[in-house]
Amino acid sequence: MKGLRQITVIGLGLLGGSITLTVSRSFSGVKTVGYSHRPATRRKARQLAVATEIVDDIKLGVSNADLVILATPICTFEKIFSQISDALPRGCIVTDVGSTKVFPHRWAAKQLPQTCHYVGSHPIAGSEQRGIEFARDDLFERADCILTTTKKTNAPPVETLKRFWSKLGCSVKLMRPAEHDRIFANVSHLPHITAAALINASKREELKFAGKGFMDTSRIASGPANIWADVLATNANNTTKGIDKITAELEKLKKAIKSGNKKQIEKLLEAARDKRAAMINYKIKSKEIIS
Repeated sequence: MKGLRQITVIGLGLLGGSITLTVSRSFSGVKTVGYSHRPATRRKARQLAVATEIVDDIKLGVSNADLVILATPICTFEKIFSQISDALPRGCIVTDVGSTKVFPHRWAAKQLPQTCHYVGSHPIAGSEQRGIEFARDDLFERADCILTTTKKTNAPPVETLKRFWSKLGCSVKLMRPAEHDRIFANVSHLPHITAAALINASKREELKFAGKGFMDTSRIASGPANIWADVLATNANNTTKGIDKITAELEKLKKAIKSGNKKQIEKLLEAARDKRAAMINYKIKSKEIIS
């Protein structure tokens, strides 16, 4: 892409490594630079050749970057913004792949220089696996990517990131940070909490008898606890509202089951079935999933 000569990724886990690999496949002549604060991760990244260059110094890594992408736990962003602030070139675009956006926008406004441009990114891609060894160059195919902007966000960097994520295989949508955090509390954060609660509600000995349905339902509980703790801590209000909503739905089912009201049980289950069918049909039509 015109104007992008070097892309630096800070954080070389599944997402960070997949970004550098996909850029290497999709962008001719663009240099990729990777940085991790862990020496062991940097050694592994060099062995796997996930980027053009792996650097040991974070400031050196961003000093010639046209685009910097943070792929670290969300609560590290404020410190990283502060660390790289005086090393960023004029006009550099800074983004991230975090699952919440209100706090990152606030931190960026406070820590980053006015000569740079911050836009939030949230590619809806990944898995419960973690680590650079799981990185792959097709992770973003047919994924949504949400870009978050405020009234102060300049248009050209947004257009650049639209083209960037589209080139990686994503369908790009725009949102305000608060809207993003409200929506994803329900469709992303709440499912993780529910899966964790489902696992924690069962004894270890009982789990030996779990079938495929239970394993499918609880799969995302295998996600990294430190990453998800940051997500939930930075979207506490929306997430707790979501917990209230799902608790209310469980109470409806509990009341119907306890009273033996089979018609009400069927009504609640059918409502869920119909909503899910509509969701799947939408995803198929928009080619996010293949039937």
